[in-house]
Amino acid sequence: MLQSKSFVRKTKNGRVMKVVREHYLRDDIYCGALSCQTCDATTARISRLASTILIVDTNVVLNQIDLLENTAISDVVVLSVVLDEVKNKNMSVYNRVRTLCGNPLRHFFVFSNEHHKDTYVKAMVGESPNDRNDRAIRVATLWYQKHLGQGVPVLLLTNDRENKRKAIEEGISAETVEGYVKSLGQPELLDLLVQSSSENDVEVEDLRPSKKTVIFSEHKPMSEITSGLHQGIYHQGKLRVNRYNPFEAYVGSESIGDEIIIYGRANMNRAFDGDVVAVELQPQDQWHGGKAMKIIEDEEEEDDEFHLIPASADDAPRDTILQQKSNETQAKVIARPTGRVIGIIKRNWHSYCGSLEPMPMPAGSGGIVHALFVSTDRRIPKIRIQTRQLGNLIDKRIIVAVDLWDRMSRYPSGHYVRTIGEIGDRDTETEVLLIENDINTRPFSEQVLACLPPLPWTLPPEELCNPQREDLRHMRVFSVDPPGCRDIDDALSCIPLPNGNFEVGVHIADVTSFVHPGTPLDEEASMRGTSVYLVERRIDMLPKPLTEDICSLRSDVERMAFSVLWEMTPAAEIVSVRFTKSVIKSCAALSYVEAQARIDDSRMVDPITVDLRNMNSLAKTMRSRRIERGALTLASAEVKFNIDTETHDPLDIGIYQIREANQMVEEFMLAANVSVAEKILEHYPLCSLLRRHPTPTPEMLEPVLRTTASVGIKLDVSSSKALANSLDLAVGDDPYFNKLVRILTTRCMSQAVYFCSGDLTPPEFHHYGLAAPLYTHFTSPIRRYADVIVHRLLAAALGLSKLPAVFHERTQLTSIADNLNYRHRNAQMASRASVELHTLIYFRKRPTDAEARIIKMRSNGFIVFVPKFGIEGPVYLTRKEKPKESHSAKVSNEEVEWIVNEEQQTVTKADKSVSYKVLEPVTTHIEVVEPQPNRPKLQLTLIKV
Repeated sequence: MLQSKSFVRKTKNGRVMKVVREHYLRDDIYCGALSCQTCDATTARISRLASTILIVDTNVVLNQIDLLENTAISDVVVLSVVLDEVKNKNMSVYNRVRTLCGNPLRHFFVFSNEHHKDTYVKAMVGESPNDRNDRAIRVATLWYQKHLGQGVPVLLLTNDRENKRKAIEEGISAETVEGYVKSLGQPELLDLLVQSSSENDVEVEDLRPSKKTVIFSEHKPMSEITSGLHQGIYHQGKLRVNRYNPFEAYVGSESIGDEIIIYGRANMNRAFDGDVVAVELQPQDQWHGGKAMKIIEDEEEEDDEFHLIPASADDAPRDTILQQKSNETQAKVIARPTGRVIGIIKRNWHSYCGSLEPMPMPAGSGGIVHALFVSTDRRIPKIRIQTRQLGNLIDKRIIVAVDLWDRMSRYPSGHYVRTIGEIGDRDTETEVLLIENDINTRPFSEQVLACLPPLPWTLPPEELCNPQREDLRHMRVFSVDPPGCRDIDDALSCIPLPNGNFEVGVHIADVTSFVHPGTPLDEEASMRGTSVYLVERRIDMLPKPLTEDICSLRSDVERMAFSVLWEMTPAAEIVSVRFTKSVIKSCAALSYVEAQARIDDSRMVDPITVDLRNMNSLAKTMRSRRIERGALTLASAEVKFNIDTETHDPLDIGIYQIREANQMVEEFMLAANVSVAEKILEHYPLCSLLRRHPTPTPEMLEPVLRTTASVGIKLDVSSSKALANSLDLAVGDDPYFNKLVRILTTRCMSQAVYFCSGDLTPPEFHHYGLAAPLYTHFTSPIRRYADVIVHRLLAAALGLSKLPAVFHERTQLTSIADNLNYRHRNAQMASRASVELHTLIYFRKRPTDAEARIIKMRSNGFIVFVPKFGIEGPVYLTRKEKPKESHSAKVSNEEVEWIVNEEQQTVTKADKSVSYKVLEPVTTHIEVVEPQPNRPKLQLTLIKV
């Protein structure tokens, strides 16, 4: 049956045009119910025996997705009209619904009501799209009731009062979500419901101020915000909250070319970390004059913060009033702009992990209890929830979602989602950090695993006869990786040539021969974006049969590779480069330690060792030349743990040692990435996936410039080469001084990012840190999806395969690049959080003293870095309460006033008897404390020597 479907569309030039399309209707679309006598039972996904079939409207899916994901909710029909609406409004919820519908154990079924002749409805004259869709939902529900008969109850779930009224008038069984959940006899499910505005108006005396008290300013309407942005009155940017002080935030603004500082929750005006906000600058006499902010010691200070800050956004924030006294030298510091949030352009709310604030158990049981949720991320404010299961939650890590934040409420309101596990348990805390960083840990689906070749896998004979693949099994190839590495995606070779030059090869696992575009395996890898490396385990982007067997370039087995081969002179000049798909057979899988031992041991003269020495010599020349061009030698504190194989607890901790062998491998991987970038851009100037590192702005570098200037060292940041030379000269009596300066400089840099070449101009392709005009990622396709994309581009550039369709849609490629940047950053954050967790576990039973370096000044203390353990944390010079005297250290806990000198980067006691300076070494005591039951944290305390 053929229908015409019309809609209006706005063109790029602003014209509105009517579009008419053919719309096919069928009568053989299955309902998906097991009990149906008409439809094919083999397609059944819903209705087991006497279960009620639920049909949900769009707002129920959008707002109550946490409830729908609970296993107590089953036998749900998701209409195609609802799914389309959800997709247009919230892609995150859409993906969660698709996951539910794809899980055979959850009994969710998508019914194509828009293509069934009995359920398709045409919009009536004057009917809004929303009203038409509501009518379509009611028509489909009524069809299900008639189709399945009286033996199978069908219930429409809707919180829309008008929609429910019409449904009942039309003979449809309809109920609110809350009404249905109450009928299940499981009161704990009510905790999952999103709180409506009416629920949030309930007065809770112990958790929120009077309804008459206005705590926050009203957000400006979007029309006024848009107009203000165009006129330059307001400024747009993403809000980032200080990890050491949740009452200090920054908004990067392109319109003024600087960061706007936001002090106090009143000026943040209900904005969360990551929200895109509109900011109004405060009068210039209120701007930040380089004053040192305070370290917030614990969550209790949040209550003080609300008592002290003014409710009026026109008043000076309390942070600038109370946190420190100015002195003569501070007048010399350039004032930084401050502002206040006047509107939220895009919310960044999501689910948060944490625990409930300790509170006495109320008398009786089963009633609603109001509690405060404290996120493990200190940048997130406490969230008010109501629960009927306080006794089961008080000592657990739980997940809570935010529903709304009223301007008369001190805290945002939210709802309980689920319990993770016991506070302090390593597996629980690991799951927390994975959830917080949106890391996908779900097992690979059957559809994904079906894309893999069967095991055991051996090289197909036809690959050796493939004219597009070169047989390099005769070549002496070896890999150099961290110890115990099983996902080996790169190998090296260095063969002397008769003319005195070398044929140097970088051989990369040919992953794209197994991961084909558009397959479930490819889509899964695209969404995951990267493998995630935690202290004790790895979360793979691709299934283990590929990462550890089929694609891994293990020794003594034939494997398919994508090779970059250069002819190089002994001075590391590239004579020529070629690219080829290949077959290799690695003769050795070395660790960095083993490779370094071969290089250093003059008694070893076997062919592999000679190749290593030749490559190391070439790499040193290449590295020297790269640094001469302006490449930066930056630094970070990479921590290495020795893990107990049985308990998985850390036995030892220390800084990861970088050897010449590490640098050798890195140099050739960089060279391969640069050569491939040049090749793919030559053939595909508009759709190449490249990687850039933006040049840091003077404002970004200002913290490290101020720090080094205070100790008499001037860094020249006019170019990357000038900065590199300055860093080489930044030395002091402290042997760790130079590395510390490099670490601080690294932190001032922006992240390198993936991008589509058609989105930017060639000067913007530049990679600042590498001083390279072009760069991409090609050398780790087992671990990074970006490299998979680049392999496909290179194969097409060489005529080995067709360019996949995605490269013809630049917007789609840009979307992929954005996801890769998001996933890459989250993987880094999860890795760091895993290090912090295992550091906490390590020091639980091992309190110790260690030398630290001061890296940031605050009005009540300073931030230190402990080189031996790679730990960074606050040291307090004043506390709200005096800590207990440590048995192993005499701690500083005087309740005295300290004065910060921003220009000289010092903090001095008011009587001038004690002074501390940035980059100065101090001795700290490191231990794990529990300021609240079941809430351990790592505490660094200054030792007086």
